[in-house]
Amino acid sequence: MANDQEIKDMVRQKYSEIALQDKADNQASCCGAGGCSTEVYNIMSDDYTTLEGYNADADLGLGCGLPTQYAQIKKGDTVIDLGSGAGNDCFIARHETGETGKVIGIDFTPAMIDKARTNAEVRGFNNVEFRQGDIEKMPVTANVADVVVSNCVLNLVPNKDGVFKEIFRVLKPGGHFSISDIVLEGNLPPAIQQAAEMYAGCVSGAIQKQVYMELITTNGFTNITLQKEKAIIIPDDILSGYLSAEEIAQFKNSNTGIYSVTVYAEKPKEAACCPPGCC
Repeated sequence: MANDQEIKDMVRQKYSEIALQDKADNQASCCGAGGCSTEVYNIMSDDYTTLEGYNADADLGLGCGLPTQYAQIKKGDTVIDLGSGAGNDCFIARHETGETGKVIGIDFTPAMIDKARTNAEVRGFNNVEFRQGDIEKMPVTANVADVVVSNCVLNLVPNKDGVFKEIFRVLKPGGHFSISDIVLEGNLPPAIQQAAEMYAGCVSGAIQKQVYMELITTNGFTNITLQKEKAIIIPDDILSGYLSAEEIAQFKNSNTGIYSVTVYAEKPKEAACCPPGCC
């Protein structure tokens, strides 16, 4: 697999292409990665259409959960969405915060930022802001957010520990996050681990569930709760691009699990500005 910068460049390029596609094209792929399936499979994302604040134009079908549904957002809250894409989670969060709240979406893909800003402007959403930046080094000052949400994004970031440190930094003491992501139990076959498309498709960049949860703990968060978990089944026509028929059978019998999880955690009310060991 490529180094961290090459991975970021690859993800930025892929998601720039996705920003110019419509939702139907994205749903015909693994997490919107483009062209991985011969049939329409929406193997990651949940149905947003029943949530208040949903905007079809902002839904690219790229998520793997419904973090805003579980995020306990209150009126007047400041919410940050990591990897905000075309703005879907931001607009749902805005419905929860109301006019007195504020929503900040962060994405490192210029095409996504442009699309999200257009979606906000045509709807007159003056309290939703989109900032281009890396979620490993957010363009946000410390202790500003009541809530952080993210949907199927951290698995795309090589330095996941760095992202959790940044989440801790930008949350107010007593604030919390609700994040949907992809995690593993067991080991992926090498051909999948090394595939750039499977990385951009939200699979090979995932880490072990236990390691993921330990990162949250070691970065100082408390009251860690698994809000939702569901198994992700990769269709054979996707797997066949990377594995032989025999390897597919071995993979299915290996007890390796790919899961979408939604995790909640809090920054302690008496917390310092940054997580343990960062100063």
